[in-house]
Order: sequence, then C-alpha cells, then structure tokens
Amino acid sequence: MKLTLTLITALLLAQLTALRAADTAADRVATVMNTPGCVAFWDFVKREPDGAHRFTAHVMAGATNDFALDASNYIKDYWGEGREATYADFPLLGRGPFGQAIRIRKEEDKTFRPFLFVPRERLNDSPIDIKGAGKSVSVVVWAIRESGNHSLAGIWHEGTDLNHGGAAKVVARGQRQYALFAGLNNEGSACGHVSENGAKSFGHIYAMHKSNSGDVSPAVPADAPAEVLDASWQCFAMTYNHETHELTGWINGQDTGRWQENVQKAIPVIHNAWVQGNLHRESGLQPGEDPTFPADQFYNPPEDKPFSVKVLSETAAERVELQEFRYTRVKVTQRKAAAGTWTTTARDLADVRLNPWWFSHDSLYTPANDGTGGPFTIGRVIHSSRGVGFTGWMGGVAVFNRALSSEQLATLSAVGRSRPIVTPSR
Repeated sequence: MKLTLTLITALLLAQLTALRAADTAADRVATVMNTPGCVAFWDFVKREPDGAHRFTAHVMAGATNDFALDASNYIKDYWGEGREATYADFPLLGRGPFGQAIRIRKEEDKTFRPFLFVPRERLNDSPIDIKGAGKSVSVVVWAIRESGNHSLAGIWHEGTDLNHGGAAKVVARGQRQYALFAGLNNEGSACGHVSENGAKSFGHIYAMHKSNSGDVSPAVPADAPAEVLDASWQCFAMTYNHETHELTGWINGQDTGRWQENVQKAIPVIHNAWVQGNLHRESGLQPGEDPTFPADQFYNPPEDKPFSVKVLSETAAERVELQEFRYTRVKVTQRKAAAGTWTTTARDLADVRLNPWWFSHDSLYTPANDGTGGPFTIGRVIHSSRGVGFTGWMGGVAVFNRALSSEQLATLSAVGRSRPIVTPSR
C-alpha cells in the first residue's frame, strides 16, 4: 500500500509539474502573440493534430492558415542530387524557451541541405507575405548558434541562376522579400535583409540591403550539456520600418550600432552607388559618371546637416573634414577663396552605417502573382552556393507585420532568456 501511495504521489507531482510548465509555456506564447502585429509564431511545440503532425504556427484569431511546415532538401529539388529530407533530419532538444527546439545540423553531405518551409502556393497573399509599398516587417528568432552566418528565417529565395555549386536543373531568379540572418558580413550578428526587386543591388550579383548588429552571438556547441544550452539562448531580430526607411538588426533587444569604415575598399559597389548618385545630380555628364548606371540603384541617404564634423587636416589654403550624418561619413575637401570663405571642391563617401541601414526604396519586392514567389523558409534558404549555413538550435520563429519597438523586443528577449521549459517525451 505504501508503494502504491508513493507511485500515486509521484504521478500527481509529475502532472502538477507538467501543468505548471504548460501554463508557463502558454503565458510565453501569449506574450508573443499579444505583441502587436504578430501574424505567425512557430514554437515547435504546436503541431497538426492529425496526419503528418507537422509543426504549425500560432496565428491571429480568425486566420485560416496556420502555415504548416514541410521538410525538403533544396539540392534535390533544384539540382536533382541527394536524398529526400524528412522531419527526422531535425532532431528535437526536448526543451527550449517555449518547450521545444529543432536542430539545424552541420551537414557533411554536400548534396543534403534540409530546411523547413511553407510553399509559396500556401502563403501567397497571406499575412506573412509582406510585400509592396507602405509595409513594415519584423522577424524574431530564438536560437543557439553553433556556427555559420546565414539564414534563420524569412522569404528569401536567392535563386539558382549563379551556378556556384554546379548548374542547377531548375534555374530560378532571386525571389527575395525579407529575412533574418545570423550575420553574413559579421558572423554571429543579427542581420536584417530586405529587397525591392527580389534580385541584385547596386550592380552586384547579390542583394546588398542589409543591416548587421554591433553585438554578436556566441558560438556554442550544439551537443553541449543541457545546463550550457539552457543558458545560451539568444534572441535574434530584424525590423524594417517603412516610415523611416530603417533596417535594423537586434541581439537580445539591443540595436547596437555598427559602421563599415573605408567603404570604398570594403564594399566598393556601395561606394560606387553613392558616387554615381551624386554625379547624376550635377548638370551634364560628369567625369567618372556612368550614364548606364540604373537610377533606382543609386545609394544616397539623407545628408542635410552633419551630426558632427572632425577636421582631418588644414592648411592656409585647404581643409579636409570628416562629416558624420546618420547613415554616412563623408570626407569633404574645401578650398579657401580669395574672400576668405571656404568652398567645397570634393566629397567622397568614407564610411557607411550598417546598423541601422538606410533602405533607399519605398516598397518590398512583390512577386508576380503566378506562383514564382519564394517560400517562407526556416533554417536555410535556397541559394546557388549550397553552403551549410547556420547550424545550431532554434526554439521559436515569429513574424510581425510592423517594426517592433525596442521595448517590445526587450520583452520578447526576456521571454527567451527565462528558465527553459522541458517538454516530456511522447
């Protein structure tokens, strides 16, 4: 009889613990869903009740699409190589900020690049299909980064037309809208990416409108002990505000600034886009001006009044200043006229701000309504280079149809940094 009571007590305690965990998980889900603008939130706990039991998203009341996630290997889909991907290729941690997490592994097979996705035909014109004029967007991902700097989540089909990894059997142009990456230029940072045309920027082969947070996430082995993983969750986020044209990367609720110095050497295509835009403003064809450069690819952020001015050198006849604006630092050369006044004789882009980044367009890419738009992917994107990309654990992905505030992102970050919730095995 004593053993029976002990077993009953243990069972009751287990049920009470599970109930409390469920309440905590429900509270955390409610915090995310009650954040204004949340249109989809995958916590990797919510699944289809029947059939394949795919992961589905928490969505707004009255929504008709819960964005069930399929598994696929895009190398097989586009190159005809490698094996099919299944849910078995995404190991579960059994714990996380909301009760579960999936692993994106460092695949050694070059023909195997699995990801989870919502096909275009199931998302076109849906709440996560954020596109067109007057639209803002935020993506938040709770993750532990093991390695890599590529995609976390978003609608960012990079195309298979560049032939980096061998000619694709299915060739598609870029179909980029918005996405959150784990660094790109700066591995481990939060990198927001948006596109106005789905394709390239500034004459470069890639899209170049991206922000990189000053803070970076640590690299943590995916097989680290549970207590290490529990303490390693990071909240990556990107926001694009169409009213200010600002694209910002956030780590744990902080939008630490970042500048790219010596941009002419570091990112020459951006330097050239700035130069061409300035030359185009002058009357007539200027020395160095490329009349074939597309006007919609100029890069000229507002430079009305400098925030600060630093004198780099000065003589009786010439002065060189570094004028800092919100998004650029410009080297300005001035000559002293006979009347004693200073006249600007040359301006050149020295540095460009990477966080926040100024997006020079008025709308996000709107694919033709013919099924050629990109899917929403988690873990990887379709791209020609076929690299491994981000690896590590992902414990939640949320999409918002507005630019979240610093206060809202701080709240979402705190949710992810709270005590992880353990989900009992089935």
